[in-house]
Amino acid sequence: MKQPVFKHFHSFKSDKRRFRRILPDALQSKEPAKSVSDVFRRLPSIPLDQKLVKSLLFLALAFFLGAGAGKFSHHQKIRTAGSTAVIQASSTAESNWGLSFPENGKSPVANTTPEALKEYDAYYIDESGEKVIYLTFDAGYENGNTPAILDALKKHNAPATFFLVGNYITTSPDLVKRMAAEGHTIGNHTYHHPNMSQISTEDAFSKELKDLEDLCQQTTGQPMSKFYRPPQGKYSETNLTMAKKLGYKTFFWSLAYVDWYEDKQPSKEEAFDKLLNRIHPGAIVLLHSTSKTNGEILDELLTKWEEMGYTFRSLEQLVQETGNAS
Repeated sequence: MKQPVFKHFHSFKSDKRRFRRILPDALQSKEPAKSVSDVFRRLPSIPLDQKLVKSLLFLALAFFLGAGAGKFSHHQKIRTAGSTAVIQASSTAESNWGLSFPENGKSPVANTTPEALKEYDAYYIDESGEKVIYLTFDAGYENGNTPAILDALKKHNAPATFFLVGNYITTSPDLVKRMAAEGHTIGNHTYHHPNMSQISTEDAFSKELKDLEDLCQQTTGQPMSKFYRPPQGKYSETNLTMAKKLGYKTFFWSLAYVDWYEDKQPSKEEAFDKLLNRIHPGAIVLLHSTSKTNGEILDELLTKWEEMGYTFRSLEQLVQETGNAS
């Protein structure tokens, strides 16, 4: 069946110049043809050879098949969008944490509310309105920038939470010990950094968190704080429920910027543009310790935030103040 179609298609291509010469202005009208007969009604009364007739028929058929396919595609998109909306309403559907910033210096709009998250002992912002910042760092591996970050935090007496994965603890135990010794919180970013919203069983979900807990305690000699951050910000209602059942508080964020591409680091100016303009009272700030830019600017960044009237608190203080401490 494919042979004749392609044959006529190539025939049409070879007759392209011929069509341009014989098709009248009426056929090139902006008013669309409504049927195959309408196409031929507009043709001039000229003798057409068999080859040309076949090509014209193929052209007309392609036109109407294309129009039908377009309509089907349009309806299929609508149908898919509707299905997506239904899926996202289910408890097991994957969601991606997202924020928008309608106004600089003000709290962003997230894809859920602080009130809705409270049911799961989850947070992304402090709603008190105080000019306080909660510093958090996600750390999947060490590439030489964490010492400078720890130095800046120590200089400003700023507590932070480092959400670590298994690889970081096994390859950089001395830095993990330093974090703990200097009063920072070590949070759980899972052992292997998977998409946790795709883990459906409680046993598998628990293992990702428990394995990291055990490794952290072996390394620091201290029990790990039950603070959890979903890798990549991917979550579902089901795994938020699982985390709460395991005694964890889940922490998203209200300010972050694209700092995780090691080979495409933002400039100092780009970083300040996002982090100074979008800072807001009660911000939970997410930075990546792998960022060379963050290591270089953190001291100055903390100074600028302090000059804007902000102070720094730990996530433990946030939990205590909202009355959700374990």
